[in-house]
Amino acid sequence: MRFLRTAAAAAVSAALLVPASAHAAPASAAAPGDSVTLPVREALAQLPVRTEDRTGYERTKFKHWVDADRDGCNTRAEVLKAEAVVAPEQGAGCKLTGGEWYSPYDDRYIAGPSGLDIDHLVPLAEAWDSGASAWTAKEREAYANDLGDDRALIAVSAASNRSKADQDPSTWLPPAAGYRCQYVTDWVADKTRWGLSIDTGEQAALTEVLNACPNVPVTVTAAR
Repeated sequence: MRFLRTAAAAAVSAALLVPASAHAAPASAAAPGDSVTLPVREALAQLPVRTEDRTGYERTKFKHWVDADRDGCNTRAEVLKAEAVVAPEQGAGCKLTGGEWYSPYDDRYIAGPSGLDIDHLVPLAEAWDSGASAWTAKEREAYANDLGDDRALIAVSAASNRSKADQDPSTWLPPAAGYRCQYVTDWVADKTRWGLSIDTGEQAALTEVLNACPNVPVTVTAAR
């Protein structure tokens, strides 16, 4: 399960973390492909704060789900295969049947792929609001199908994903309270990876949650 591997890696790294006073280079200075590691609260502090603007947003401007590696399985199927607790059977055309998944948003196990959505951790509309409106179509496609970071896309129950819709943490957090620290930490990492901004309400909500969470290091590879 990808989200558990991410959490475990963060826990191991936390034991090796240098003091927060030894600041890392700004994440904004990283070139595409460069990685930076810094405490999550410092990563949050480095995110630019701007007013959001949804003018011109259409979901179709983020092409998905694609089969980037042309192996017959699109992005949705790739995430389902990677995050299965019990592996599904794969048939012709990458049709998946059976299997079982854990939905961390609502602390539920889901049998079969039909009850699952693949959630963009930072929703497409939210990404548009906070910088993606200025991207090229190819950059938006890459964002919508980001398999390069386990935090970007996550298999969750359809009910929890549709409850979240395009909300940011100022208006929606996972119903499973025990997952909220991981959720907001991953949110900050994803926005850092793609150079996205936050608005003041989002900043306040992230700060409030993270102040009650371990200040774990996050490692992010810049996508653009």
